[in-house]
Amino acid sequence: MAHIFPLVDWSNGIIMIGVFGVVVLILIGVLVVFMNSGKNKE
Repeated sequence: MAHIFPLVDWSNGIIMIGVFGVVVLILIGVLVVFMNSGKNKE
């Protein structure tokens, strides 16, 4: 993965971006739930 992927290989790039986006959304959701639960406990 050290070499730069050619612009022709869009399917792989879209999959990578999609997976990355889903992971980011999950992390944000977990952080929001964790912060809300922490505030409620206080």
